[in-house]
Amino acid sequence: MQFILDHVARPTDDGDWAHALPPSLDAALVTAGVKHRPGPLAFNTVMHRLAVLASWHRVRDWTAPTDAAAVKRLLQQARKAQVRQGVQVHSKTAMTVEPLQALLATCTDGVRGVRDRALLLVAWSSGGRRRSEVVGLQVTDVRPLDADTWMVTLGATKTDTTGTHREKPLRGEAAHALAAWLAKAPAATGPLFRRLHRGDAVGSTALTGDHIARMVQRRARLAGLAGDWAAHSLRSGFVTAAARQGVPLGEVMAMTEHRGVGTVMGYFQAGSLLASRASHLLAVPGTPAREVTASTIPSPEPGVT
Repeated sequence: MQFILDHVARPTDDGDWAHALPPSLDAALVTAGVKHRPGPLAFNTVMHRLAVLASWHRVRDWTAPTDAAAVKRLLQQARKAQVRQGVQVHSKTAMTVEPLQALLATCTDGVRGVRDRALLLVAWSSGGRRRSEVVGLQVTDVRPLDADTWMVTLGATKTDTTGTHREKPLRGEAAHALAAWLAKAPAATGPLFRRLHRGDAVGSTALTGDHIARMVQRRARLAGLAGDWAAHSLRSGFVTAAARQGVPLGEVMAMTEHRGVGTVMGYFQAGSLLASRASHLLAVPGTPAREVTASTIPSPEPGVT
């Protein structure tokens, strides 16, 4: 509870924000590299660190302190206080079809462009793969079925570490981009997406998650796109785009492998509501608008105002 009070900002009576961490300790954490800058942490950052703490306890069969009712109440109160002050939950911009195509249009810079194009399309089209899944892909994890279809085999994921292998299809443009990359960087084994060296020489070491995040941000800048882009934009964008095109939620989750409906529903609803009939009830095709006049409005009952 003290950790939460130390790092989560809370509104004060004078309209400012405060947190309980002493300035000297705050400065020490910055010096040690634990924090990037002094001041309170984002609410999502605190939640992430508490989740790590909880997992650390559970793998040792200990009771997680984050499960205490008092801790949960404090977090709820802290979140409500921030919401009332207009603090929004931070989320990355979803990379739907249009911004994805804009990024792909920047991939004209030789071997790097071929690699980045293949990476973007593989990550997006195979279900919005997490960056850890993308960097873990090996050359032996992909295989062609025909000229327009490849299969990608996934191993352990963030939510499934059983080692079960699952296959996801790559079709059309994504399949062609992957084939083009393997033609530029042929290999029988090793990482699928590898680092480049001077002169666009393809190395043998895999890209890291940070490489992918920076690549997405760089391509977004080249495309002139506004927004907060990151590797996770590919995942949220896939779900949002699928919802906009009317793909059933079950089929979407089969591709993304989200374990909980609640996690995916936020992105799904954001996309599907744009096409929802409930969003334009006043413009239902074939239904003429009824003219409303004073004579058509029923009079209220006596005593009703």
